[in-house]
Amino acid sequence: MAARIDHLVTSGTFSLDGGTWDVDNNVWLVGDDTEAIVVDAAHDADAIAAALGGRRLVAIVSTHAHNDHIDAAPALAARTGAPILLHGDDLPLWKQTHPERAPDGELTDGQVIAVAGTELTVLHTPGHAPGAVCLYAPGLGTVFTGDTLFQGGPGATGRSFSDFPTIVGSIRDRLLTLPPETVVRTGHGDSTTIGAEAPHLDEWIARGH
Repeated sequence: MAARIDHLVTSGTFSLDGGTWDVDNNVWLVGDDTEAIVVDAAHDADAIAAALGGRRLVAIVSTHAHNDHIDAAPALAARTGAPILLHGDDLPLWKQTHPERAPDGELTDGQVIAVAGTELTVLHTPGHAPGAVCLYAPGLGTVFTGDTLFQGGPGATGRSFSDFPTIVGSIRDRLLTLPPETVVRTGHGDSTTIGAEAPHLDEWIARGH
């Protein structure tokens, strides 16, 4: 059975630099009827476990360590036995949310994660966070971008650990080089395509956003 993508929206809060905001997060499950990975265990371990059903969870992959993307990861790991994977550059952010629980493994640029006969390649795309990554699945024609690229532009860079020139460089060099038909599945909001976003790079740079 070919791998498929399941989508769940969970709700909670995002906190950083002394502020807290209500957010809805996209949780992506990639797999078949037997096994899956979770991209960003946000807010609600019970809801994510219900979406998994009886499937074996291969890994919990964190696109970055802002609390709204990792707050349910330890509970989901405890429930399923799956390892939590995070890029090492985001450990300082991770420790703000889970000081007592380290990730189980590190994501590295170029690493390949296999599930249900499909492969996802880790692309290190810093800017929104130092250890931000995207997951490119050419066999599924998609890239999971976390908060690096949204419909309409780059992720936010106005808070600690973020940098606008860095995120623009990541998007230009690592994402806009993908096939234009590649579907961009984001950490919040609607999906888009590489082809729809690529023409606007100069606009983003001009407005510094």
